[in-house]
Amino acid sequence: MNNKKYDGALYDGPYVETLKEIITNTVAQYPDRTAYMYKDVHKEPFKGITYKEFDAQRRGLGTELLGMGLKGSKIAVAGENSHRWALSYFTVVTGVGVIVPIDKNLPIGEIENLLRRADVELLFISHKMVDSVLPCLDEVETLKYIVIMDPPNVDFSKYEDNPRVLLQSELIQKGKRKLREGHHEYEDAEVKSGDLSTILFTSGTTGLAKGVMLSHQNLAQNVFNMSKYFHIPEGERVLSVLPIHHAYEMSCTIMTSFYQGATAVICEGLKHIQSNFLEAECSVMLGVPLVFENMHRKIWKQAEKSGSLSKLQRGIAMSKKLNLQNHPRTTRKMFESIHKLFGKKHYMFIAGGAAIDPSVIDDFEAMGFPMFQGYGMTECAPIIAMNTDRYRKSAAAGKPMPGTEVRIVDKDENGIGEVICKGPSVMMGYYNDPENTAKTLQDGWLYTGDYGYFDEDGFLYITGRKKNVIVTKGGKNIFPEEVEYYLLLDNRIQEVIVYGKHDDVKDDLICTAIIYPDYKALSEQGITEDEDVYRVLREIVDKANEQMPPYKRVKRIEVRDKEFVKTTTLKIKRFEDVNYEYKFDDRSIHSGRRV
Repeated sequence: MNNKKYDGALYDGPYVETLKEIITNTVAQYPDRTAYMYKDVHKEPFKGITYKEFDAQRRGLGTELLGMGLKGSKIAVAGENSHRWALSYFTVVTGVGVIVPIDKNLPIGEIENLLRRADVELLFISHKMVDSVLPCLDEVETLKYIVIMDPPNVDFSKYEDNPRVLLQSELIQKGKRKLREGHHEYEDAEVKSGDLSTILFTSGTTGLAKGVMLSHQNLAQNVFNMSKYFHIPEGERVLSVLPIHHAYEMSCTIMTSFYQGATAVICEGLKHIQSNFLEAECSVMLGVPLVFENMHRKIWKQAEKSGSLSKLQRGIAMSKKLNLQNHPRTTRKMFESIHKLFGKKHYMFIAGGAAIDPSVIDDFEAMGFPMFQGYGMTECAPIIAMNTDRYRKSAAAGKPMPGTEVRIVDKDENGIGEVICKGPSVMMGYYNDPENTAKTLQDGWLYTGDYGYFDEDGFLYITGRKKNVIVTKGGKNIFPEEVEYYLLLDNRIQEVIVYGKHDDVKDDLICTAIIYPDYKALSEQGITEDEDVYRVLREIVDKANEQMPPYKRVKRIEVRDKEFVKTTTLKIKRFEDVNYEYKFDDRSIHSGRRV
């Protein structure tokens, strides 16, 4: 926890109910500030585009889209993170129609399916994806055009003879000419708070993707209320790391940076997070737990490699004991070599998308890197609760967002129940899916499917997903995420999923752990043979079991030889590999040996 005295005051910001208000307010207030920093070519210096320049491109592109007869249409966008992706998004929602962000990593068949399901008429696409999606023009009945989000110095001449393949840059120039000729239909377009702005297909870890319908109010109010809890230092830079099609990255990084007049720096990829953060002198970064856990792991491994592990351990322990996280000059000096990796501008790391190990946050805080986590889901645009930059608890999801009411229903004896919420950011429903809409939205309340509880200070804690809970015949509820936490305390386990497997002898569900070990770490300890790997994993599981009541203990382990399948936001798809053949498991082990 940040122990600084906090009086509960909130940050001020302009009230907004539409995405168009966010754009026009910021452009008017900060026309010459840099909106985006980006690289078209790796190793080149970062380029910049100001808010005024970005808005001129938006108005030109939007004017031409209306000239093409696309008013009120569904328009999709897919590709790697870029300011051109953001331009496509903001152009569509501020006067053309409805945007449909699509995961660029989906198989082409699934992209076709989503284009068809959303009745898409135009697709903005990365230049790297053009050839793979061209068949969609023939396969998707509603699709009229593909527009390439074209960077400079790339040859697109092979598409010149296809009148249905267009370039974003040329559409912008055509629209600017029309603006000079007096065509102001786009600029004058009325956008209402209740209008549908976005259809976001969930990247959920189970089941068929559902099209979440978000209104202008849903998104604008989420950004507005989020900004009451967290303020980006004036004019500073935020590193955009996660896939931009995801609600978390789009709302919390791209939209919030725009609303607060900050600069969004487009990261070159996960391998370049640290170098881009340093090079662009960033202050803030949002990421999923795996991003920060990997950073945390590398810091410890580097300390071990350099012979300074004990020094790092002592320093972190001292910082925690003396609450030195509230004294940045001291921690910068104590952990100078680590601070050099991220520069002098660091202000806050923010974790979301899934629960993070609180000890990772505690360690970063102790080293002088302020950090907190938040909680939400696409269906709430997405933030439901979050910590603040002035008052936070490392293990908590945070406090409910201003304007959002959160309750716990169907509580058990420990006060744990399903988290439900109501407020201006709760979705309109699922696109063309009244059945699932009725299940998820009841009397204005969003039933999240997550279990959690409140502490005495009003902080929300999430204990696990309702779908994942293991219910024994004795009526005991086992939250797999809790058990996984104890197993992951040992760094020789890289990934793990806990689930309930039926045991014929007991005629009940038993706690089973599917483990992907850190084979490199085991190898460094001389552990390479299968039977030795199993023995070590069994010892780790036994040690973890000692920290849990008997009904939660892992009774069986299954071992993988490759990582779990993940979503593009790096969350494990818990039920993806149902037919995966494990390298070995408890059924094939006798006295610690394979048979």
